[in-house]
Amino acid sequence: MKKHLVFILLLTIGNFVFAQDDSTTEEGPKDGWTKAGNASLLFSQAAFNAEWTGGGTNNYAANLNLSYVANYKSGDWSWDNRLLVDYGISKTKDQEFTRKTSDRFEINSILGKQIPESNWYYSYFLNFKTQMTPGYVYDVDTNGDEIRTETTKAFSPAYVQTGPGMLWKKSDNLFVNISPATAKFIFVNGDFTNVGNDQATIDAFNEAGGYFGVEANDTMRFEFGASLNAYAKVMLMDNISFENILNLYSNYLDNPQNIDVDYTANVVMTVNKWITANVAFQAIYDDNAVKAFQIREALGIGVTYGF
Repeated sequence: MKKHLVFILLLTIGNFVFAQDDSTTEEGPKDGWTKAGNASLLFSQAAFNAEWTGGGTNNYAANLNLSYVANYKSGDWSWDNRLLVDYGISKTKDQEFTRKTSDRFEINSILGKQIPESNWYYSYFLNFKTQMTPGYVYDVDTNGDEIRTETTKAFSPAYVQTGPGMLWKKSDNLFVNISPATAKFIFVNGDFTNVGNDQATIDAFNEAGGYFGVEANDTMRFEFGASLNAYAKVMLMDNISFENILNLYSNYLDNPQNIDVDYTANVVMTVNKWITANVAFQAIYDDNAVKAFQIREALGIGVTYGF
């Protein structure tokens, strides 16, 4: 885990240095609202007839991505808000069920008051993150038919982080927020934690780590720790943007050395006003969920719309 964390930190720091150099030519933000959004739909499909000798299975995949920013500035006050929505599915002919490939709904909000003649702000932040549809694990029954078991639901789990801190902000495309006093809440559906009143069952459930860290017969877990949220977006070329989003969290109350990591890299290559190629990479480490890195990568060409 430590090797992966060091790699992600080095990659992100490198991009932040590049972003800092690139942003020195940008003009400072003006007072009032600055709003921008981007929606893209990536789709892929393959089909083979019975006579195709090369092998293959009919399949399709689709991914919808939405990013919206609404930032406000008034004098030495700033309020930055970002919405991220990412949802993808895939289906092959041999599979009974359509499967999710991505599912993310996230809201980030940072309120800051600038320290005179500096890039530093006193800040207060709020982060909300969850998924939108149920998740499953898949298996086969004794007849060889595919079956699935629900392991998550919409808003289960859902994460809320909030707390005061210090914000370093060079521009809307480059900032780091540090909060040494972050409250974190994990909300889950009671269907996944209700194990009854047998003490042995309760103890076994809790010793196994609970459900995303939430203990037996509870629906919420409270943590208190430190967090770092960073964002950097640079233009690699006139038509290629590289976006980095990094979230780190350490829980003072339980194994503070086990740092939660959520890193996302998005590369968008614009062909024209409507067509783009997208590359997305996400790495997550949260030992309340699984004691290993979760990795997701997606590549596609599709339709995009900016607003």
